Amino acid sequence: MTFINFKKLLLDAEISLPKFSKLIKVSEKNIQSYKKKGEVPNTIAAIASCFAAMYESGLDYRNVIEELELEAKTKKGAGFAKKNKTTSTNTQT
Repeated sequence: MTFINFKKLLLDAEISLPKFSKLIKVSEKNIQSYKKKGEVPNTIAAIASCFAAMYESGLDYRNVIEELELEAKTKKGAGFAKKNKTTSTNTQT
């Protein structure tokens, strides 16, 4: 799906991109990066399409998603790992 069609679906669902990203716990920066690529991933497209269809049918998708209690993922790369400090003890004999 093109980014333009994705934005149209958000309009159909009456949700802004910042609110969409907050609702599904995905960084707005990540979603904005799809604009440069011109396309959104299938999962994001499917979510937006479902939101638009639910809204048009009179269903409140916001409550459905909030009940899932989604959690934002955190970065776990090597640069973000905690460093374990080991201390060596010298014993004299």
